[in-house]
Amino acid sequence: MSRIARFLVAHTRAVLAVTVLITIAALAMLPRVSFNVDVTSFLTESNEEGRAFAALKERYDARDPITVLLEREDGGSFRDREGLRLLTLAREALQELDEVARVGSFLPESLPLLGTELTSETVAALPTPALRLLSNGPASELLLDEAGTATLLIVLPSGDEIAVARAVRAAALPDGLMATYAGMPIVFAEVWGLLSWFLLAIPPVVLLLLVVVFTATLGHPRLAVLALIPALLGSLWTFGALFAFGVSVDLVTVIVPIFVIVMGSADGLHFVAHLQDGTLAGLDPTAAVRRALDEVGVPMILTTVTTAAGFLSLLATGVEPIQQLGSFVALGIVLAGVISFFALPSLMVRMNVPTARRRLGARLEGVVVAASRRRWVALALALPAILFAAFAAPRLEVDADPLVFFPSGHPLREAFAQVSVAFGGATPMFGEFVFDPEKPTGPQLETLRARSRELEMLPGIRTVLSLADLLPRVPESQRQALLDGSSQLPFGSMASADGLRFVVLPGEYQASDVAAWRAAAASMPEVRVLSGSPMLLEAASAQIARAQASSLLVAFVLVAAMLALVYRRLGRALLALAPITVTVAVVLGFLAASRIHLNLVTVVASSIVLGVGIDYAIHLIAAMEHAHRSDSSPGWVSRAIRVATRPIVANAVGIAVGLSALQASPLAPHHQISALMWVAMLTAALTTLTFLPAASPREGRFEGR
Repeated sequence: MSRIARFLVAHTRAVLAVTVLITIAALAMLPRVSFNVDVTSFLTESNEEGRAFAALKERYDARDPITVLLEREDGGSFRDREGLRLLTLAREALQELDEVARVGSFLPESLPLLGTELTSETVAALPTPALRLLSNGPASELLLDEAGTATLLIVLPSGDEIAVARAVRAAALPDGLMATYAGMPIVFAEVWGLLSWFLLAIPPVVLLLLVVVFTATLGHPRLAVLALIPALLGSLWTFGALFAFGVSVDLVTVIVPIFVIVMGSADGLHFVAHLQDGTLAGLDPTAAVRRALDEVGVPMILTTVTTAAGFLSLLATGVEPIQQLGSFVALGIVLAGVISFFALPSLMVRMNVPTARRRLGARLEGVVVAASRRRWVALALALPAILFAAFAAPRLEVDADPLVFFPSGHPLREAFAQVSVAFGGATPMFGEFVFDPEKPTGPQLETLRARSRELEMLPGIRTVLSLADLLPRVPESQRQALLDGSSQLPFGSMASADGLRFVVLPGEYQASDVAAWRAAAASMPEVRVLSGSPMLLEAASAQIARAQASSLLVAFVLVAAMLALVYRRLGRALLALAPITVTVAVVLGFLAASRIHLNLVTVVASSIVLGVGIDYAIHLIAAMEHAHRSDSSPGWVSRAIRVATRPIVANAVGIAVGLSALQASPLAPHHQISALMWVAMLTAALTTLTFLPAASPREGRFEGR
């Protein structure tokens, strides 16, 4: 470390110049930001069932529709003349939008047999018996409720789904109608706004909270800001690199800068705290930097590597958004570590370190020293934590909610619920029957209709509809048009060269119901595929559960291997892992006990906690070794505690407080990760500061003996 310190002192200008140039380049890349708002893309890319569903959509040139629930303000029916007139006016208003390819409803687009376009003027002129026939057409059972007071319009996009959703919601519908919008394009448009708001609002709040915590610890706001520079630049450099290569931000990776800022601040805080100690001891800036690097240089390198390893363990999950999150944050942590090790010392050499006006922690250090002399304290903390985890963790569940990112009471949830109550799932499921086009009528259709009724008898399924149900009910002259695609139903093309697409509207269902759907479809030779959001999410739930186990195992192996390599003693490595093992168990228990389910965000918590929390053990072990080397007289553990407690506790509280800014996030899992990190970081700091001293020799814990 002394050689590196001399290099940095001799080349401060060059190091700072390189830092500034890279920062300018990263800033230049920020305007290239783009968002991936397709919250279902990972579902269709991460498993075989998802890929089969994507192939089905491509086969039928199907896009996610927008479902518009219409109700009359006067409570009237859509079966009478006025209701049909309002419906055709609404359909015409939406069909005029450039972004809309087609608008489907229970009304045909043209009059049967005559071929005349069905418009609001046509409805006004038709006799009542003809209107009655139109309102009881083939699609009415799917798109008109039993009372006739609510109906669905199916809007098929022609272009960018966000533009379609915005245009549809902004369209001027006729007076007398109330509209509720659902469907994945509506979700995508909402997500775009949430991601933009998040990136603009949350990072500044995180930085402000960290400045407050670090100022209270270090005693001067300038020191707090200096400690945060590496994490801030690490986050900026990471996003600059990602945007340079065209990587988009999505609902999972949007939290990357928050993790990098909060968790990448640890090395900067430890370095500045030790530098401050040197300054208070009367050393000049150059000597203080050299001493600080000598004390924490190696731990800074090791903690950077172990924290990055915790995030890189997420590559073992097999779920693309989680893998991206892990790799992006690991990159940011490494960059923040490099800046902490090179640029921050170079900067501190060239400035006077402020004299601290106020320092928190002296009383806390005394409490920790007193606790370290009583081994029963560590045992009293460990046993309840282990028992709690053993009881609660097995009850951990996976969240398969398709709107998991939206909190309870969000307007989007209410809209989806309203559509679901009236018609079943706000986002329909689709499947495909095997079909021989050479035999469009007869036993083949009877068999397919029987399969549809069998599917409808399954728990959680309300309606199944395909051309097998509709062909016998339309004039023979129209059947071929439906089969060759020249005439389409509200959901678009429903026939291919060797298959019939069918629509499934689910009602209220449980995870066990989804498994029953999958088993039933697999048992029917006529069903080529059955899939949709509920089934994809159920499959993803199993992936997420496996992801929790695999990433945690990989994280433990990586961190243990690194510690064993550095310490060259397996016992020392296992000792360092003991506090964080208990912490991870407590986090899993807290997840289960608080009914926070595993999802795309919370599943990463355990691996992150392991990678970050192990830093405290590394710093305390390094402090004890340094204290022993400097003065081997009794009490070196107590002296190390007085040096390491303040930055360890400050970092734990800083991470917890910094991530409290996520409570202001519009995304529900961020609230959960904020609560988790309070439990995780405080537990990690507490167990480290009690377990490791308790395992030390008696002469290290008691001074003067």
